[in-house]
Amino acid sequence: MDLKFLKWHLIRGPLMRRVVLRAVMLVLAVILVSLMHMAREVRVIEPKLSNVAHKCPLNFDPNSNPELNLTGQLKPASSFVLPIFAPSPLSCKESQILTRVVFKELMAKNLLQSNARALCVGERPTSALLALRHLGFFNAYGVERHPFFSLLKRRFVYELDFVDNQFDFVYTQDLDRLSVPALLVLEIERVLRPGGTGAILVGAREFYSGGLMRSATSIASFLKNSDILHACPVKSFTLVIFKKKLEGFASFDHFKLPSHCPSVTNNKPFMKYIEPLLVRAPPKPAYLPRFMNISSSNKLVYINVGMGEHAKTSIAKMSKIYCADHHSAFEVFIIDHKTSVLSTYVTDPGINFVYHPALTGDTFAPDISSDEFLSAPADEDGFDFVRWFKETVSDGDFVVLMMRAKPMELKILVELFETGLICKVDELFLQCADCMDLLASLRKSGVYAHQWLGD
Repeated sequence: MDLKFLKWHLIRGPLMRRVVLRAVMLVLAVILVSLMHMAREVRVIEPKLSNVAHKCPLNFDPNSNPELNLTGQLKPASSFVLPIFAPSPLSCKESQILTRVVFKELMAKNLLQSNARALCVGERPTSALLALRHLGFFNAYGVERHPFFSLLKRRFVYELDFVDNQFDFVYTQDLDRLSVPALLVLEIERVLRPGGTGAILVGAREFYSGGLMRSATSIASFLKNSDILHACPVKSFTLVIFKKKLEGFASFDHFKLPSHCPSVTNNKPFMKYIEPLLVRAPPKPAYLPRFMNISSSNKLVYINVGMGEHAKTSIAKMSKIYCADHHSAFEVFIIDHKTSVLSTYVTDPGINFVYHPALTGDTFAPDISSDEFLSAPADEDGFDFVRWFKETVSDGDFVVLMMRAKPMELKILVELFETGLICKVDELFLQCADCMDLLASLRKSGVYAHQWLGD
C-alpha cells in the first residue's frame, strides 16, 4: 500500500507538477531566445539586402515568356525543409525548360556571359547542363553533391571537389532538399570567383514580395562575402541571384603613381567625356581617338589578356576606330592559357600569341592535343607579364589593354599599378557585368577605363 501511495505521489503530487512546470518554462525560454536570435540575424543581414530591387528586372511573365507555360504544373516547395518532407522533384523536361528560361534571362541582363565557366550543382545536374549547352555554353560542368557519410573523415561531407575562386557562375535548384542548406551555399560561394554570379532557385510559399524577401533573407544569412542582387518569382519558385564581392580589388586609390605618368596626364582633359557608369543598358564606350589625335604615336599596340577566343571581332572593331588616322595597323598580342586559341590566329599577320598558363586560375587539366602542346611555347619558370610588358611597349606607343575582371587578370592590373607601368596604358577595357566600383576607382586614379560587355 505504501509503495502504491509513493508511486501516486510521485506521478500526481506537487513534485511532478513542479518538474513539469519547470520543463514548460525551459521550453518557452528556449523558444524566446531562438526568436530573439532570429530577429537579430535579420537585423544583421539587412545591409546585404539593400541592393535588392523592389521590382525584379528579369522577365519571367508567362504571358511574354511562352516557355514558362508548361503542360505540367510546377510544384511549389516550402523554403528549406527537411529532405523527408521535400517536394517531388520536377521532371527532367520541366527542369530543363525552367533552367533554360532562367539562363536566357540572366544572359539578357548581362549577369551571365556565354564564355563563362559554369557549374551546376544538384541531384540531377544533367538538365541544367543540357540547358547551358543549348545556349552555347561549352565550358560548363555538373556535379551531384548531396551530403554523404565519409568513413575516412568519419563525418558527413558537404564540400565540392573544386578549388577556391574557380567558376564564373554557379547554379542550383536543390537547396530545398537539404537539411543543412547553409553548407551548400557556403560551398557555392567558395568556388565562385570574386565578381562571379550565383543563382539559386528555391521553393516559395507565397508570390508576394514578403515571400520573396524571406527567401532572399534566408540565403543572405548564409553568405559571407557576397551581396544579394535580385529575388525574382519564377512560377511557384523564387530565383535568388547574388554576386561575390571583389575583395582586395575594389579600390586602386591607395596606389601612388609616378609624378611623370604620361597616360594619366594626356587623358586628364578628356576624362569628362568618358561614358557614365550605368548598371542597366550601359552606353557605348567613348573611345579616346574621338577626342585625341593619336597620329603622332610611334605605334599602336593592342593587348588582349584572357579573351583570345573572342578577340577577332574586337580587333576588327578597334582597328576601324583607332587606325583610321594612323599610319600603321595595330600590333596585336593575344595572351591566353588555351593553346587551342593559337590555331585561330596562326595565319593572321600582325597577331602574336603569348602563352600564359596561370590565366586558367584552376586545377583542370588543359584540354589540348599533343600537336597543340608541341606548338605551345615552353616556359618552365612561368610567364612574367611585367617583364614582357617592359620589353614590348616603348615610350610614345599608344596602348590599348583589354582583359577580364577575374582574379589572375586583376592581379596583373595590380602589378601594373605597383610598378607604375599603368602610366603606359592609354585606354583600358574590362570585361565584367557588375564592376562599377572597380571602374570608378580606376577612373578616379586617372585611368581611361571602360566596361566591355562583348561584341
